[in-house]
Amino acid sequence: MHTVKEAAMITGLTEHAVRFYTDKGLVPSVQRNKNNIRLFDEESINWLFGVKCLRQSGMPIEDIKTYVNLCLEGDSTIPQRYTLMMEHKEDALAQLEEAKQHIAHLEQKTALYQAILEHRSFDTTNPANWEKIQHMHSDVFYSPTVR
Repeated sequence: MHTVKEAAMITGLTEHAVRFYTDKGLVPSVQRNKNNIRLFDEESINWLFGVKCLRQSGMPIEDIKTYVNLCLEGDSTIPQRYTLMMEHKEDALAQLEEAKQHIAHLEQKTALYQAILEHRSFDTTNPANWEKIQHMHSDVFYSPTVR
């Protein structure tokens, strides 16, 4: 049997996270001793690893709780568990696509700054310089006058 501290060390979670997950009912096999101290056996450690993995993939606590409850109900819930995982996978893929767009934007920005540092481009990112370059990019600058 392992203490909260040991369970945290084994799983790579914080002690706070271990307590939080057990308090949320995400580790159904956790036991308590006569002093009400949490004790973790190998099954509990496995639940913690599973919860950690699902959290790292971005699954909300409520969905993990649903998943744990379905697991406890048995094999008859495999279709529901499959659906839950597929929906989460779709959400994760959408987040991945969004992250790819963020990376592409950052790549453009860092390439621009590299060009500025190497004196291959003028600093178009500094509003103090915009008056000097407005003639070059009049289509992207706000103008209060109607054209």
